[in-house]
Amino acid sequence: MGSLTLYTTLGCHLCQHAEALLEASGCQFVASDIAEDLTLLERYGTRIPVVRDSLGSELGWPFDGTMLSQFINKNN
Repeated sequence: MGSLTLYTTLGCHLCQHAEALLEASGCQFVASDIAEDLTLLERYGTRIPVVRDSLGSELGWPFDGTMLSQFINKNN
């Protein structure tokens, strides 16, 4: 699996849940705050949290640990 990006923003409780799921899965990811980029804000403003892989596939909320694991392992 390539790199993962978690699109998030400060104060988003759903994003905190998604981050906890990513941490529990043991995979490495980069959190990207959409509030710091107008393009990201327009794209993800009402959809966060969203996990995106290096191939451009996205997993949007709601997801659980099983769904995240399937997303992470789909290309392995």
